[in-house]
Amino acid sequence: MDGKTVIITGANTGIGKVTARDMAERGARVILACRSLEKAEQAAKDIRSQTGNENVIVHKLDLASLTSVRQFAKVINEAEPRLDVLINNAGVMGCPRWVTEDGFEMQFGVNHLGHFLLTNLLLDKLKQSAPSRVVTVSSLAHVFTTGLDFDDIKYEKDYDPAESYKRSKLANVLFSRELARRLKGTGVTSNSLHPGVIYTEIHRQQEERLREALGERLSRVANKIIEGFVGIIGKTWEEGAQTTICCAVAEEWENTTGLYFSDCVPKETSAAGMDDKAAAQLWDISEKMVGLKS
Repeated sequence: MDGKTVIITGANTGIGKVTARDMAERGARVILACRSLEKAEQAAKDIRSQTGNENVIVHKLDLASLTSVRQFAKVINEAEPRLDVLINNAGVMGCPRWVTEDGFEMQFGVNHLGHFLLTNLLLDKLKQSAPSRVVTVSSLAHVFTTGLDFDDIKYEKDYDPAESYKRSKLANVLFSRELARRLKGTGVTSNSLHPGVIYTEIHRQQEERLREALGERLSRVANKIIEGFVGIIGKTWEEGAQTTICCAVAEEWENTTGLYFSDCVPKETSAAGMDDKAAAQLWDISEKMVGLKS
């Protein structure tokens, strides 16, 4: 990866940070795109110290703000001569019906719309740097929903945090698939992936909801049960990052595009995840929602 530039969203912790460290170890220029500059600077400091690669930098990116996404993309397009890999890693999970700065339901807004706009604004740079790759971190959760509700894309009716997360992860798969179709022949590939069940991330984002629903004492018991279960079937951050890393650097997948990966190999997705009509419809409505098309 010497001489190559990699952007990773949400790279200050978890599999994002592990991925960033791996890219730095390979000699890449690594850009941590994060909402918290303080946490990102600490992560960058850790990565520089661990790898000896000083070419690890930080820029602010809040995916819950389309203005922030545009500002970040402007900085990258003006300052960076190339972009070889874009890793759409950041995400939120299981939150109440919060809304983004622009009024979108938070999980769909951050997990899909923010990355949709970011990727589109960086496409010219990716094409200029081809062969290049877009890697979008989805989740196996996407197979547990029957599809997107285009009549209620903002999820204003009967909101269910778990269902919203599943739909946002399905949106990742469909976006990646449609992006691959649109980029055919450009030298830019697009793939999505399931990193595995990772206990720490699930715990961090669910603990507060359990406390609110069950109270302090019962929530501690519930969290211990979840911790034990996921500890059996789950992965460490290092293990969870491997499929992202594989999609970003593996030579054997250099020309592979439009697929969904798990455990470093292509896997079948759900029927909803292969719905090309829905993928095209999602693209069209997303363009309008983020202001790329009126």
